[in-house]
Amino acid sequence: MKFLNLQLIFCVVCYTEITADIMPEKQIAPVISRLEEFEKNLPGYLDTHNKLAILLDYDGTLAPIADNPNKTKMPVELEAILRRLAKHPQIFMAVISGRALRDVHALVNIDGVTFAGNHGLEIEYPDGSRHDFELPGEIQRNYKAMVDELKQSVEKHGAWVEDKRVSLTYHYRDTPKQLKDELKHLAIDICQRHGFRPNQAHEAIEAKPPVDWNKGEAALHILKTKFGDDWAQEVRVVFAGDDTTDEDAMRVLQGLGRSFRIAADAQIQTFADFRLPKQDLMTDLLKWISTVYVS
Repeated sequence: MKFLNLQLIFCVVCYTEITADIMPEKQIAPVISRLEEFEKNLPGYLDTHNKLAILLDYDGTLAPIADNPNKTKMPVELEAILRRLAKHPQIFMAVISGRALRDVHALVNIDGVTFAGNHGLEIEYPDGSRHDFELPGEIQRNYKAMVDELKQSVEKHGAWVEDKRVSLTYHYRDTPKQLKDELKHLAIDICQRHGFRPNQAHEAIEAKPPVDWNKGEAALHILKTKFGDDWAQEVRVVFAGDDTTDEDAMRVLQGLGRSFRIAADAQIQTFADFRLPKQDLMTDLLKWISTVYVS
């Protein structure tokens, strides 16, 4: 009996150690500030003998944050590199955005790219096939009621509601400074009362439905669909994003790919492997990939 107890204790300790090793953890990530530092920090990670999956956010990642989401645009050099990479036979590319799918598709507009909108709730592949996360009827009704109340109560003083059919963004960037906190907290309260999950974005509140689906689940679904259940043995993965919703993808890819969090805050806690302090370093990230696969 004593021997069995010792065996049980040993197994529990081993399981605890293994679980601790594989559980994703946030960190203050090493910073990359120049083109040459990508290869210095990741020697040999990219190799033309290996397929590469590039998964990217749009706002704040591929395109700088703009005063109005309708005014965002990818930098010319970044877009040119992105188009070259998307044509490479060894490279698979997906854009996973909080925007509505049609919106992000129109903004990027590159053939051969897989697009995921609404934080991955809707996914469209290059052949036109789709995967849509179907929200239960009650959540759909709550969503409509939430949109109506937000428009009636807090769509004023320059703030407005972006209705994306299954999730929304409440923008208050153009609201007078002295009114921002009041309207923001009222919007958060409305979202929570209707059962949705408010999330702080750049001068905006994003409200997502209460379902177990996010950019991380979408990233895994996309990789499994393209490369199979053993995708981690089949392909190298690079992910980049700039806000808290992207952390879901960074979390599930920790130890399986390499991810980059765009953030000026040197003390930010992230699941990403590296931090890029400025959005324009995305051009250098893509240049690094291009020097291996295209040059």
